[in-house]
Amino acid sequence: MSQEPRRPSHPSALLIPKARGGRAQRAGYLLLALCAAALYLTGEPLVAIARGLTFHFVALQIGVLLKGACYLAEEIFHLQSRHHGSFWRALSTCFPLHWHWPMLLACGSAYMAFLDGDGHPLGLYLGLASLCQLLILALGLHKPSAVEVSEISERSKQNVAHGLAWSFYVGYLKIVLPRVKKSMEEFSRANPNMLVCRETWKLHILVPLNCDIYDDLEKADSNIQYLTDLAETTVTRAGIKKRVYKHSLYAIRDEDNKLWHCAVEFATPLQSLYAMSQDECAAFSREDRLEQAKLFYRTLEEILKGSKECTGTYRLIAYEESGEAETHFLSREILWHLRQQRHEEYAVCEGNQLNNPATTLSSTELNLQISESDLPQPLRSDGF
Repeated sequence: MSQEPRRPSHPSALLIPKARGGRAQRAGYLLLALCAAALYLTGEPLVAIARGLTFHFVALQIGVLLKGACYLAEEIFHLQSRHHGSFWRALSTCFPLHWHWPMLLACGSAYMAFLDGDGHPLGLYLGLASLCQLLILALGLHKPSAVEVSEISERSKQNVAHGLAWSFYVGYLKIVLPRVKKSMEEFSRANPNMLVCRETWKLHILVPLNCDIYDDLEKADSNIQYLTDLAETTVTRAGIKKRVYKHSLYAIRDEDNKLWHCAVEFATPLQSLYAMSQDECAAFSREDRLEQAKLFYRTLEEILKGSKECTGTYRLIAYEESGEAETHFLSREILWHLRQQRHEEYAVCEGNQLNNPATTLSSTELNLQISESDLPQPLRSDGF
C-alpha cells in the first residue's frame, strides 16, 4: 500500500479551539501584585496613595452609573415589550445595584475620610470624574473587545453555534444514532464481505469548517461512490406521521484501488451558517462563520460525549480544505479516519490476546469477541 503522509493523531486539535481557561484572570492578579509593589517602592506616603486609589474607585463607579443612566434612557421606551411593563426590571437590568451601589458608598466614604483639605472642593473632583467617564461613553471607548464579547457569548451559551449544535443533536442525532449499529449489523449479515471492521460501524459526520457542503458526495470526490441506503428509521415526530430517517452507505476508494465502506454525511446545520454569511441581512462575515463552525464542532463534541445512548455510534470529522484545489481531498480525509479506527480495533485485539495467552482463537472469532459493547475500549473514537 502506498505510504500516506504522516499526520497528527488528533487532527482536530490544531483546528478547533479549546474553551478559554482562567489565564486572563491570573494575569490580572500577577499585574496587580506588580503594580502594588511598584507603588510601595515609590516611597510615597500611604495616605496619599490610599486617597488616590479610592478616588479612582469612585470615578469607576460613577462611570458605571452614568452608563446605566444612558441605557435606561433607551429602555424606558421598551417597558412593555422587553420588561413586561416593569420599570424596576428595566432599572435592575441597566444598573447592577447589588454590587456597584455598595462599592460607590464605600469608596466615597473612604475618600471623604482621606480628604485633607488640599484646597480643591470635592465637587470639582466628582465633576472631573463624571466628565471623563462621559467622554469615554461618547467616544465609544467603553465597548468590550472582540475577545471579551466572544468569551461572554461562549460562557453564556449564546452563540449561533450552540443553538445549531443542540438542535442537530436533539432533533436528529439523538433519534438516529442509537439505531446505527443495528442497521449496520443487518446490512453486514446480508453483505458479510463489506463491513469487515466493526469499529467503523458508525455514522461519520463531516464538519467542513468553511461550511461548504455538497449535496452529492460523488460530485465532490470521484473516489466516493454511493452504494445503498441503510434500513430506515420511522418515527412520529412534531405532528409528522411516520417520519423517515435514513443513512447512505458509501464506498471510498484508496490509492491502491481498495474499497472501504462506511456511512457518511455532512452536518447539515453548517448550511445555515454558510447561508447567513451570504445574506447581507444576517451581517455575518466569513470570519464569524469560521469561528462559529469551530464552536459548533466543539459544542457538538461535548454534547455527544455526555450522551450515553450515542456512545460508540459516531465519528466527527472536522477538516479545513487547503487553498489548493485537491481532487481527492475529501476521500483522503475520510480514509484517514477509517484507518485510525481499524488500528484502534487491532490494538484492542492485540491487548486481548496478550491478556489471554492460553486461548487460541481464529482471527474471525477474535473479532467477534472484541466487538461486544461491554468490553473495555482503551481508545475512544467517538470524539477523537
